[in-house]
Amino acid sequence: MVDVLAAPQATKADSSLRTLAAISAAHWVSHFHMFVLPMLFPFLKQQLGVSYIDLGVPLTIFAVVSGLTQAPIGYLADHIGARKILLMGLTLGGFALIMLGLHLSYPWLIASAVLLGLANSVYHPADYAILSAHMDERRMGRAFSIHTFAGFVGAAVAPATVAALVASIGGHGALIVTGAVGPAVALLVVVAGIPDASTADHVPSGTPAPKQNIITPALVVLTIFFMLLSLSNAGIGNFGVVALMSGYGASFSTANIALTAFLGASAAGVLAGGFLADRTRRHGQVAATSFAINAALVLAIAVIALPPPLLIAAMALAGFLGGMIAPSRDMLVRNAVPPGAAGRAFGIVSTGFNIGGIVSPLLFGWIMDQNMPHWVFGTSVVFMVLTVLLALVTDRPQESSRPGAQAKLTGSTAGVMHP
Repeated sequence: MVDVLAAPQATKADSSLRTLAAISAAHWVSHFHMFVLPMLFPFLKQQLGVSYIDLGVPLTIFAVVSGLTQAPIGYLADHIGARKILLMGLTLGGFALIMLGLHLSYPWLIASAVLLGLANSVYHPADYAILSAHMDERRMGRAFSIHTFAGFVGAAVAPATVAALVASIGGHGALIVTGAVGPAVALLVVVAGIPDASTADHVPSGTPAPKQNIITPALVVLTIFFMLLSLSNAGIGNFGVVALMSGYGASFSTANIALTAFLGASAAGVLAGGFLADRTRRHGQVAATSFAINAALVLAIAVIALPPPLLIAAMALAGFLGGMIAPSRDMLVRNAVPPGAAGRAFGIVSTGFNIGGIVSPLLFGWIMDQNMPHWVFGTSVVFMVLTVLLALVTDRPQESSRPGAQAKLTGSTAGVMHP
């Protein structure tokens, strides 16, 4: 009897593992593709004969297109199926880079930025809709953390991968190969047979899906929360090295090691945060506590010229704490909306990331132009404090309104949100 019961559970676990692996691979592609064009700037500048300002235009276009299309794509994911949307995004992003490699020109660079921005808007709504619907409720935080960690890895390996491809097969070949990764992972998603997710999955068969207005005050606050998170980290990530060198007398190697420690520890913090998110309902308190300590560390970096070992240690700890809140952040969004609305919810709140991505280069670039490197860290602290306050506002025990959450709260072993 035990074996008969164990077989379906093992099959369900295998399906969940395949789904998580395939969705995480897709998220890896999204972050990898985001860094392909910036890593090819020297090649593109030489081949196209354009200025760095000209090369910055497609990056701005990418951010604007991605920001404007996140919410609509979220609605599509919930209505026609998140898996279809994800496959389209993987294929479209790959097509954009492949065509740029085959027809290298500035107009194609702009067109590729538009297509890459549209493709990038797919991943958060589609990925989170599928994970939210099909992962074990008791392990949802860890599933979100692995998904986020995969994105960190994609960004981390992009510079070395693109550099190696340029050295071996040239810039044109690098564009084609990096683009081909998208359709390859789309094929993996198909072969893995991951389940779809849409609003229709959460209503009885033959019953029309109810119209849901999910744009609530809580979701608006969470969108601002995501924007502040982006602004908190963007200054350190993009301008931390030059700020440490010009304002604190740090050497180039020390500044880069400190930033590497910050980014690497962030990835480790994401995984640790997944275990923590599965063991608490107070996700806002987790986020607020972690970011409050983070703000204190960054404030110390801002006002004290720390010796290199302490600077690197402080940056690493700040990165770890910043990464640790990511799974709790995602759980806050998931718990704020009814089942079947995850695509729309994550599409809306992810717009906050895009707004931060548009504003932060201008803001922190202006700070550096004013010769105020200490304020790169000081301004980040201000955004962190605001993030802490919003995290406390959003900290509401909403799991009880979701199917499967009661099983989690009562200790039931069923705990699977979507059978």
